[in-house]
Formats: sequence, structure tokens, C-alpha cells
Amino acid sequence: MATSVSEDTELLTVRVAELYYDEDKTQDQIGALLGITRWKVGRLLARGRERGIVRIEIVHPRARRLGIERELRDKFGLKDAVVVPVAENIRARVAQAAADYLTALRPVPRTLGISWGRTMDDVAHHLPMAWANGVTVVQINGGVSLNKRPGTASTTAAEIARKGRGQAILLPSPAILERIETKRAIVGDRTVAAVLDRAKRSDVFLYSAGVADGTSVLVDTGYLAKDTITELVRRGAVGDVLGRYIDSNGNPVDPGLDDRTVGLDLKDLRRASSSILVVAGEAKHPVARAVVTSQLCSVIVTDEDTATMLLGEE
Repeated sequence: MATSVSEDTELLTVRVAELYYDEDKTQDQIGALLGITRWKVGRLLARGRERGIVRIEIVHPRARRLGIERELRDKFGLKDAVVVPVAENIRARVAQAAADYLTALRPVPRTLGISWGRTMDDVAHHLPMAWANGVTVVQINGGVSLNKRPGTASTTAAEIARKGRGQAILLPSPAILERIETKRAIVGDRTVAAVLDRAKRSDVFLYSAGVADGTSVLVDTGYLAKDTITELVRRGAVGDVLGRYIDSNGNPVDPGLDDRTVGLDLKDLRRASSSILVVAGEAKHPVARAVVTSQLCSVIVTDEDTATMLLGEE
């Protein structure tokens, strides 16, 4: 008898869902048709969602996975998380989500410290005009171009500042230098030192992370050779943050290379009140894991597959 009652309830749930979602009937109309109260209709609709009889999917390029975002915040103690569904051109989708997040951020940052690279160039492209009014955009790691590729540090910073009706403060230095003595001389220069000091005092940091393979933007721009990346991987590198190659625990794998890298230190990201990581794609899963688990970010903007991978970590 209990089985019959259960089956009856199941069938009634299906019928209520069909009338509500397929026939666009109101809860009052469904109650009148089936001879039940509108309150029971509401309970059955809720039951249908809980049991997976009804699945509601929001299909839009700027949709988000709010439940997964909540899980990420809870698991890793993040200030916030933004997760977009998996789709074609996922890097552009994540960049759009980062642009949306930055535009909605309150208070609006007066000083925004940014890194550079392909993902950051995408974020700059997706930001709307007047996303801020008078923002100061500061470059937080070196990036004087060694070739003519688009999306370099200066163009990315200038575009974000232009759209925010503000100014860009560039770091006039290569990302990585060949000699430690040269690096010390450059960061000791009054102009460079002033930019780095301003960068450290940014209200918000916005950055991406790079892969540890030959497709790295640091290889593409001529800073590192593919053989160098191979050696860094052998030492445990999973990717780079601000040009600094880190292991799975978020520590630099090559102190010598780290000493020749110009920009903020990783500790500056860890102690920041708001450091936003923008990362997308399976190739970046190892570095995304390292950044989140070692508390190098307080906010993550990413795709559903990357988020699911992180939630599966123990």
C-alpha cells in the first residue's frame, strides 16, 4: 500500500510539473484541474526539483553556477568565487565573467593592480566603457615587450584604464632579467621603485596564472626558452604567477630565476585583502590548484570543470 501511495505521489508530481513548466499553468489553475490546493502544488514542484524530476538550466553566455561558487567559498575560505558553465571558447567566457565581477565590485577600486597575458588581455576587451570613473591601473609585474605581439602589459593596462576613465602606471622593466645585478639596479631605480610601491598599495589585484609548458606567454614573448620550462617542470613547476614559477604548494621552484623576476612578490598576493585570480581551461588545472590551496588568491573566477576539479581535492 505504501508503494502505491508513493507511486501516486510520484505521478502527481510529474503531472504538476508538466502543467506548470510545459503548459504555463499557474499554481491556482493546476490545483483546480487536479483537485488539490495551490499549497500542495507548490510542495510538489519543490519535490520535483529535489528528486531530480525537474531540472532547471539557465542557458546564457553569462550564466553562473551559484551552488558550486558557494562550495568553493566554504571549502577554501575564499572571499568570493565566480564559476561559469563549460562552453566553447571558455577563456573568453571566464574573461567576460571577470569583467562583470570587476564592474560590479563595490566599493569601486581606486587603484587596481594588474598582471598581463592573454587572459588579462581578454578581460580588458570585455570590460565596458565607464566601468569605473578615475581608476588608477598599476602594472604589478614587469612586461616590457621583447617582440611585437598584441596584448602586452602596456596595452592591457592602458585599455583597462581607458575604459575606467583613469590612468595607467606602467612598470618600465622586462619581466625577467638575465643577471641578478641588473635586476637589483632596475628595482633600485627611483622610478621603478615608486611604481612597485604604488602597486603594493593597490585596493584590488587582478591577475591570471600561466601554464608550465612551451605555450606559456613567457616563451611566446621571448623571456624564456622551451628548454628552460622543461627544466622548471623537472623541478616541480606547475605554472607561473606574476612570472614566478611555483610548485604544487605555491612556492617558487627556482630561487635564482625568482630573484631575477621583476614585480610584486607572492607574499604581496597572500596578504592582500582582495586578490582576484582569473583562470580557465584544463591545462591550467595544476596551477589553479596550487594558487587556491596556497592562499594566493581571495577570489577566483573560473570555469565549471576547473571548479569541480578543485572541489574534488582533499
